Amino acid sequence: MNFVSIDFETANEKRYSPCAIGVVIANEKEIIDEFYSLINPMMAFNPYNAYIHGIEEQDIIGAPTFTELWPTLNKFLLNNLVVAHNASFDMSVIRNTLDYFHLPYPEMEYLCTVKVSQKVLPYMENHKLNTLAAYHGFELEHHHALEDARVAAKIFMKALEVYQTNSIDTVLDNLSMSKGRIYEHGYMPPKVKKSPGIKTKIYLK
Repeated sequence: MNFVSIDFETANEKRYSPCAIGVVIANEKEIIDEFYSLINPMMAFNPYNAYIHGIEEQDIIGAPTFTELWPTLNKFLLNNLVVAHNASFDMSVIRNTLDYFHLPYPEMEYLCTVKVSQKVLPYMENHKLNTLAAYHGFELEHHHALEDARVAAKIFMKALEVYQTNSIDTVLDNLSMSKGRIYEHGYMPPKVKKSPGIKTKIYLK
């Protein structure tokens, strides 16, 4: 089962200001391919955002705009299962940027690796990307879009490993979760069902 892991960085507080994208294609066993690009947001950078991810206005000179990059990104996302850590942020970047440039939404399903990790590792103090990376022994250059997407993919692979399956439906059934969707006229976020009978396994590194 292949899936796509993504991460955006933004130039400022506006969700339609992506300045970098990381994409990782993986399955339950390995990373298959990766893609990274800076993006020219065509707007000013907030100094705080630049401080967090280290990307400044001079860095994106000559970088493609979102509309120039979208045909490539759309091929990665269209009709695929997409995962992201704190997916509500990354999916809102997709939706808001597509709205801003008057582009149609892709048909895609998605999951949040924060929510998945909260189910699989309920005893963790928190489920931040850097915390989970340290727990699993993954190297992480935090707030680099490709690095974050790569670690999110590995976190999802760990969840698949717990249930020894390549079926996402089997995993979601055990976690009492459902996939979110983005579609032509809107979106539906993933849902976590509250059930006393959740069949969650706990695993070690």
